[in-house]
Amino acid sequence: MNRLFHRFLLGLLLAGLSPQVSAQSPIFSSRAIHHPIVAKQGMVASQHPLATEVGLRILQEGGNAVDAAVGVGFALAVVLPRAGNLGGGGFMLVHDAESGKTEAINYREMAPAAAHRDMYLDSTGQVDNARTNSSYQATGIPGTVAGLALALEKYGTMSLKEVLKPSIELAGKGFEVTYDLSRVLKALEKRIRKWPASEAIFYKGPEGFYEGGDVLIQKDLAWSLEQIAKGGAAAFYEGAVAEKIVADVQAHDGLITMEDMAAYKPQETEVVWGSFHGYDIASMPPPSSGGVHVIQMLNILEKYPLREMGHNSAAYLHLLTECMKIAYADRSQHLGDPLFWEVPKKGLTSKDYGDLLRAQIKTYAARPAAEIAPGNPKDFESEETTHFTVVDKEGNVVSNTYTLNFSFGIGAVAEGTGILLNNEMSDFSAKPGTPNAFGLLGAEANKVEPGKRPLSSMTPTIVFKDGKPFLATGSPGGSRIITAVLQVILNATVFEMNMAEATHAPRVHHQWYPDELFIEQALNYDTRAILESLGHKLTERNAMGSTQSIMLKDGLLYGASDPRRPDARTKGY
Repeated sequence: MNRLFHRFLLGLLLAGLSPQVSAQSPIFSSRAIHHPIVAKQGMVASQHPLATEVGLRILQEGGNAVDAAVGVGFALAVVLPRAGNLGGGGFMLVHDAESGKTEAINYREMAPAAAHRDMYLDSTGQVDNARTNSSYQATGIPGTVAGLALALEKYGTMSLKEVLKPSIELAGKGFEVTYDLSRVLKALEKRIRKWPASEAIFYKGPEGFYEGGDVLIQKDLAWSLEQIAKGGAAAFYEGAVAEKIVADVQAHDGLITMEDMAAYKPQETEVVWGSFHGYDIASMPPPSSGGVHVIQMLNILEKYPLREMGHNSAAYLHLLTECMKIAYADRSQHLGDPLFWEVPKKGLTSKDYGDLLRAQIKTYAARPAAEIAPGNPKDFESEETTHFTVVDKEGNVVSNTYTLNFSFGIGAVAEGTGILLNNEMSDFSAKPGTPNAFGLLGAEANKVEPGKRPLSSMTPTIVFKDGKPFLATGSPGGSRIITAVLQVILNATVFEMNMAEATHAPRVHHQWYPDELFIEQALNYDTRAILESLGHKLTERNAMGSTQSIMLKDGLLYGASDPRRPDARTKGY
């Protein structure tokens, strides 16, 4: 009887017959528990206070949002070594206020020329996880330096030498280790210490540790940054830095050559666009899967009375979960590098396709993952990452997500450079149909090929209202990035939460397989019970994501850094 009652109640909610939910608390209302940082002229939100300070100082000295963003990107490579990077890659969205255009820069890592489809299979045909995750063969050609340099050249007003100066000082003179960095280095000691070059930088001898408040100096990284300041991206891809990276990679049976480094180029691409309840959504196109699937899920959800259901009610979370399953099933089949695979982007983001998918959702029960298969959008054709967001006084906006993939990448520093190497090759489908390190299934679309960029979940996003930027956001979190960004957007638009409330609210995640609904600890136990009665298998996981978001409203900037990760900080002026 209890189960039937829950189904009956859910049916009423889905029909929009529940009592109207009162308007959410406006900014600075006494009803609000969480409040954003407020500024008027410029704002930076990042995962480390020193990087945020670097970006804010550049804005105050007359730089624009791109100048500040590039400064933040290089600073995070110094102070947030587990995710900020020179040896990884990512995606950037830039909105230019003067022209009104929003463009994307894809600086995702690339597979070396020697890469091939079966390179991670052992003699029995099974995936060798050690090779895909923690060997030098897991390292793709880095894109960060080229991507940041391109953004600065095209949209910035300052020189590379100017924006790199704070990072060179942080690396050469050192910075205070946070308690979180100390904790992470201790937790990952076994993986990082096995590489002598890494141990020499991140530990005090064979048995010593950096504690919170100690000063960490990275002389080799300062040298690499100085080379880039003097010689531009060419110093990294063709000069002395490249030579040291390649020598170290080759010495450890890696694949990257000088020819691979010299051949790397970032891509300027068109953003993927969608709409939702009067808002326009601009996000990252493939090989990021984030933008396509955020828009796809918003299309599915658009015709439900979400506000009337109530934020994070069982009815709301049931629908959210079911549309997540559908999107991740499509992701497994259809998403890959568009230079190597025909991605049905238009079909996946079609409103008509969203209508078709919505009709498949049962309002009274969870559908098992085994009953959900990738759809046919072609018929409609016509864990360690970090994000930062910057807005300047002219209304220029940057939303950037970049990564080494795992925390500290493979854990190895290229000898003499101070640069941690990524393990992004593990984001390919090493064996189509076999889950990757994040449990995500992939198919032929994401198989390993030379020169190809692996599929990503990174989702830098800008939301517009009446043609003007309203919200810029993004997150780390591997496969959970897409759903974290989706929920922040829904919180800010449907439920009209202020930026801090939209950021702090508990999150859920489902990715089709494994067939589990991941929940955060804060989710109400009564809500959990109803979801379980509908057939959802709940698994409590660590806090999900670390969104860095800025809302533009009524002539002011409202920012919030996610409390889910220590040290994240938003500042404005």
